[in-house]
Amino acid sequence: MTDEALVDRMALPRPDVTASDAEEILLAHYSLSGTLTELGSQQDRNYRVDSDRGRYVLKICHAAYETRELEAQNAAIHHLKSRQDAPRVPQVIPTNEGREIVVLTVRGQGYQVRLLEYLEGQGLTELTYLAPASVAALGALCARLALALADFNHPGLDRSLQWDLRRAGPVAVQLLSAITDSAARDRIAKTMVMAIRRIQPLAPSLRLQAVHHDVTGDNVVGHRDARGHTIPDGVIDFGDIIRGWLVGDLAVTCASLLHQADGDPFHILPAVTAYQAIYPLTEEELKALWPLTVARAVILVASSEQQISVDPDNDYVRGNLEHERTIFDTAMSVPFELMEAAILKAAGANVAAPEASGWLPLLPDIDPAGIAYVDLGVRSPHFSAGNWLNTDMDWRLLARVATENGTAATRYGEYRLSRASLGNATGQATCALHIDICLAAGSAIAAPFAGRIGWKDQHLTLASDSMTLHLDGLDLSVEDGAEVASGDPLGTVIGEASSLGGLRVQLCNVAGLEPPLFATPRAAAWSVLCPSPSLLLSPQADAPKPDTAALFARRQAHLARPQKNYYAAAPQIERGWREHLFDVEGRAYLDMVNNVTILGHGHPRFAAAIHAQWLRLNTNSRFHYAAITEFSERLAALSPDGLDAVFLVNSGSEANDLALRLAQAHSGARNMLCLLEAYHGWSAASDAVSTSIADNPQAPTTRPDWVHTVVSPNTYRGDFRGPDTAPDYLGMATPVLEAIDAAGEGLAGFIAESVYGNAGGIPLPEGYLKELYAQVRARGGLCIADEVQVGYSRLGHYFWGFEQQGVVPDIITVAKGMGNGHPLGAVITTREIAQSLEKEGTFFSSTGGSPVSCIAGMTVLDIMAEEKLQENARTVGDHLKARLAALIDRHPIAGAVHGMGLYLGLEFVRDRTTLEPATEETAAICDRLLELGVIMQPTGDHQNVLKIKPPLCLSIDSADFFADMLEKVLEEGW
Repeated sequence: MTDEALVDRMALPRPDVTASDAEEILLAHYSLSGTLTELGSQQDRNYRVDSDRGRYVLKICHAAYETRELEAQNAAIHHLKSRQDAPRVPQVIPTNEGREIVVLTVRGQGYQVRLLEYLEGQGLTELTYLAPASVAALGALCARLALALADFNHPGLDRSLQWDLRRAGPVAVQLLSAITDSAARDRIAKTMVMAIRRIQPLAPSLRLQAVHHDVTGDNVVGHRDARGHTIPDGVIDFGDIIRGWLVGDLAVTCASLLHQADGDPFHILPAVTAYQAIYPLTEEELKALWPLTVARAVILVASSEQQISVDPDNDYVRGNLEHERTIFDTAMSVPFELMEAAILKAAGANVAAPEASGWLPLLPDIDPAGIAYVDLGVRSPHFSAGNWLNTDMDWRLLARVATENGTAATRYGEYRLSRASLGNATGQATCALHIDICLAAGSAIAAPFAGRIGWKDQHLTLASDSMTLHLDGLDLSVEDGAEVASGDPLGTVIGEASSLGGLRVQLCNVAGLEPPLFATPRAAAWSVLCPSPSLLLSPQADAPKPDTAALFARRQAHLARPQKNYYAAAPQIERGWREHLFDVEGRAYLDMVNNVTILGHGHPRFAAAIHAQWLRLNTNSRFHYAAITEFSERLAALSPDGLDAVFLVNSGSEANDLALRLAQAHSGARNMLCLLEAYHGWSAASDAVSTSIADNPQAPTTRPDWVHTVVSPNTYRGDFRGPDTAPDYLGMATPVLEAIDAAGEGLAGFIAESVYGNAGGIPLPEGYLKELYAQVRARGGLCIADEVQVGYSRLGHYFWGFEQQGVVPDIITVAKGMGNGHPLGAVITTREIAQSLEKEGTFFSSTGGSPVSCIAGMTVLDIMAEEKLQENARTVGDHLKARLAALIDRHPIAGAVHGMGLYLGLEFVRDRTTLEPATEETAAICDRLLELGVIMQPTGDHQNVLKIKPPLCLSIDSADFFADMLEKVLEEGW
């Protein structure tokens, strides 16, 4: 085909074939009728046909396309149908006469018509967010398809097509004439020139074969995996199949992914890795991938602009144009060299280290061994109590060490804690690509290699053929533009005599590029473009790289397997501050699940109090010391009248275990009543009354004979629903109590959370505990309020959860937050009940009630009062609950908001009538929230409730950030 013919093709509007025309074609040639729905297309006219015989796609193209091109498409489909490892493709449906292509005329215009099976599945284009699993699956699909087509051949593959990336330059020139905005036209043209310059030297090495050339979100369908991610497995259109560059096929796919990248070009990398694992590309092809992706972005934008000019009513093209502009802008947001390095790393290719042999010292008068390198990472001992948030904290630490040592420096590649940004949905740029040196003012600086001097705005560059040195803080002694030899003086460090000065050092191997000082961990390829200045100093200038995967493997090798961890790809958390956590790469996360650290992480007063007591005394509770007396008095004062006997233990499990023993010892009976779907601990006794199948799938059928379960009063999804269902649920408990009576063995007691915490904080129906407590007590049993999760100010409106029900238990158990992470629990009861335990001997807990534990407990109470944390839980909790409730009106998956204060639960359902639990979706939502900087986990027997129980210091801003991120996930997908 001549270039003129291609230009004529590019100017074609869609075929003028109406739905009525299409109905006549279907009936005449396929004896088919049904409901027609127009599908979008650039230059074809496509209709979906819903008929009694099935679903099909009627494809109508201009006669300007050669018939052999359509025959090639059909032949490719037949070829793939014969391959077991190929993706799903549609069936070609022949006419009544057995033809696969019909040539016909409508209103004097010639067209070619085909009918294909409609391939069922979920598309990708309409999804705003694509999870890494979906991105990788699209890359794998592209590779499988290309591999299956590697031996396919057909004369119709040799065609002139505007999408053929081999012709990207000339096609762009032709298309650009349609763009009337001169600034936009010039930017697009310059971008294409840059891309073509990088492609041309690689072109002879790029493999040719049959390629689909349009494996994009528009042309694939897939299925949902167990996490709710769309996994593409089928290809629905072959209109762009050609004999073209193999790597161009992947470039088309990568370009399509950029419209769902939220501005992050590194979003494509899982697709590259997955492709490379199936159908490896050569190094030259990998280097060509990004320029070809950019070229595709240019063609997309230019083609849509041109098509709108000739077919202004094409809503499909008009709708895609904004996506294509996003693709172009994202493609141009980073240097070509950076994406080349990132792609090579993602594909597992080796990147050569810079050649530094023959380089001379940058600091000729300073012994590199005498430089003190300052740890500014997440685990640095220099940081505490949020001091890293202070302006210039890194420089202040550096100057302090330099004052003591003479010369001090930061480390290259270190993930700086000071760069961590709170309440940030994107990964922060924390990785240092430079080194700052604090040294004596007037120190000499010399050229480590020969090059040309550049000087602008007090910034020096020394550029050789392969490397550029960037320096700040210099009093220059050479002229701008001068050529210097290695070892020549460049100047001295700015500053007055006998003072300290600062020198910033950075290397970059891309000429003319002004590199950033910091990069996000996701953009680790910057380290290829900006190699370490340790080449000029010493190996100690490099910060050790965290190896989270290796550390996790060691954990798995030695930690007992029943001890599970959050997340399949768990971040390595090494620091906390208030309601925030930080991983080793300086990523800040909002901690919305940690009810252990009730005060917040890293509280300086709490840490100081424990430290002081450790230095003074720590022993066991059999010794006499003031702290145990004072703490016990304070716990008794917080409890209802009469509950003034305190046992101090190490955990909630131990507290509930002891409470069960007390009930049995006091009553003389053994039988215990408990609720289904509950969790009370891991010890033998507390586990016996734990019935949640989320924690133990065998729980309902493996309880010992002394445990008697009653249906949990879940007012949202239980047998009876609504706030006035107490009589109904009490009625379900009656047969269980009567069976215990009939056995004549007595009832020791009843244990329950005062608020249904394990299901996300659902309040029990009004009057439920009051009546059930009365029935238990009438049988000689004791009532145990498990306040481990829901008590101790967390509900905001109440200090104890049982206050919400208007009851007073016989025994209170509490733990978790009362020690703010220190192992501490308590059992509070009457003196009479406590003394019953003496029938079985004395009680002792080695560290329960130790001086350190008691100081920890009292300090928590002091800080809670002084910082008004219960009031904060009420105020912030009510605000957050209102934000979450608003989601119900906008998102069908949001079924209900439970709880109060800062113990909340958001329950996800697939159907608001049947309340089918959205279990897999909830897990995927938690994973997506982690990507956005929020720690969240599911709870409940169906694991479909977000368990919202953050530190009580949670701020309004943090609550809004959580609600905003959750809404973002529900709107964009997971």
